[in-house]
Amino acid sequence: MKMHSLGFIGGGRITRILLQAYSNKNVKFSNVVVADPNNDVTSNLKSIYPFIKVEDSSIAASQDIVFISLHPPVIIDTLELVKNYVRSDATVISLAPKISIAKILLKLPQVKNIARLIPNATSYINDGYNPVCFSSGFDKAEKESVMDLLRNLGHTFEVAEEKLESYAIVSAMLPTYFWFQWNYMEEIGVKTGLTKTEAEEAVHQTLLAAINLMYTSELRPEEVIDLIPVKPIGEHESQIAEIFKTRLLGLFEKIKP
Repeated sequence: MKMHSLGFIGGGRITRILLQAYSNKNVKFSNVVVADPNNDVTSNLKSIYPFIKVEDSSIAASQDIVFISLHPPVIIDTLELVKNYVRSDATVISLAPKISIAKILLKLPQVKNIARLIPNATSYINDGYNPVCFSSGFDKAEKESVMDLLRNLGHTFEVAEEKLESYAIVSAMLPTYFWFQWNYMEEIGVKTGLTKTEAEEAVHQTLLAAINLMYTSELRPEEVIDLIPVKPIGEHESQIAEIFKTRLLGLFEKIKP
């Protein structure tokens, strides 16, 4: 199997997540180039992943597989800057919502292999849930090669492009809605008499079991919820639900193409 070279345009959080995922699996590349205008970002990445090369965006854009690891507002302008360096036989993978394959093609008309991936933070431990879509002209053999590469991140599956932003809301961002609450529950455990280790284990194991109960017990959601009669914050559920509805549906409208 061909050993690809990777280029990352943008060296932020998701680039680190992908680099860690490939490092965990000991996946080898012929070259890994990262470009980012923030020297602190690239210096930090280089200290963690010494195998990467820090270059400018034109070098990153000239690799076999080019990851566009940028926030949506700057993607189009960045593609304009690097369009002459992206090879016609390259694969370009955007990691952002909102910017469609059609918009990318307007800047990179010479490239037929374009994909969009909604990555997950949990890919850091190779346990991501990563929907991906491909341009209509994507080479079949190269597509399978790219899927093999992306499967190292976790569960990677092909979807229609119009579903990507929904996955961004209900999957990619999902942990941020709950992580801080789990952390606070650990603090409550310590304050009420558990050691830190005991509190962490209690929250961890109970969450795993609670998720399994909801999704594998064959009970209806309302039946699962009814298994615990005491609901200490039940009176605030409507407020919490309203926050979810207004904030998340509002965000979805902002990130739609």
